[in-house]
Amino acid sequence: MVSKVSMAVDLGGIRMKNPVNTASGTFGNGWQFEGFYSVGDLGAITTKGCAAEAWDGNPAPRMCELPSGIMNSVGLQNPGVRAFIASYGEYLAGLEERGCRVICQVAGHSIEEYVRALELFEELAPFASGFEINISCPNVSKGGAAMGATAAAAAEVMAAVRPVTKRPIVVKMAPHDVGEIARALEAEGADALSLINTIPGMAIDVRTRRSKLSRPTAGISGPAIHAIAVRMVWEAHRAVSIPLCGIGGVTSGEDAAEFILAGATAVSVGTANLVDPTAAPRVERELEAWAESQGVSDINELIGAFEC
Repeated sequence: MVSKVSMAVDLGGIRMKNPVNTASGTFGNGWQFEGFYSVGDLGAITTKGCAAEAWDGNPAPRMCELPSGIMNSVGLQNPGVRAFIASYGEYLAGLEERGCRVICQVAGHSIEEYVRALELFEELAPFASGFEINISCPNVSKGGAAMGATAAAAAEVMAAVRPVTKRPIVVKMAPHDVGEIARALEAEGADALSLINTIPGMAIDVRTRRSKLSRPTAGISGPAIHAIAVRMVWEAHRAVSIPLCGIGGVTSGEDAAEFILAGATAVSVGTANLVDPTAAPRVERELEAWAESQGVSDINELIGAFEC
């Protein structure tokens, strides 16, 4: 049956046929899910973060389950931009042609690394509709604090990468001080923001008295953080005028709808992909059914429509 609601959205210049994206690091690079459904039906995918050169990531164990989600300390293991494009570029170019927007995530441990990685993507990934800058990466020159831990630090990264490309830049934010940092990123030319990244936590094996992972702390994702993420999207929506992509514990159309009402233009399905490989298209169908139930003709009418 043909939908009565237009589901197309514009995430800062990335024109998506529906609001459903996939969160970086939870969806491979798309092709892994083609056996379950046509990935081309999604609004967008965000690829696994890549740096200019390969990163080994953290030692195992680096993932564990929680009662309502998971913790990970993968450490952004990646092959580097050149190897990534050599392996997946052809598939991703075809995915763009099928109408699913490809957003390539850029990682770095320093401003210079972000710039170099984005320069390589700009040169080697003409198929990309836009880039996501992950400013939650640790700054190795400043004791490991997240590159975007403060408004000043986030603005410094954004100011450095903005001249590298004319394509849309989405910035993936750490889960703190979102209003202040969002304003700083908007001022330096960010086209859109995605939030939130994982929330730091700990899991201790009480039998061994050691961490369940190879490091003391790791990032929590999944349903456990959903309500926190909705609140932060709402805060960011009140602070800036650029579009937002809501991330955190989306397992259903209702979860996605909460983000839309809080002010998100798009939503990303993350940890749910690891539990149900068909989660993303199911969320899109449920979100569309919800929009129809609200009596609107366009999903954009519901963005930020939350009333207290």
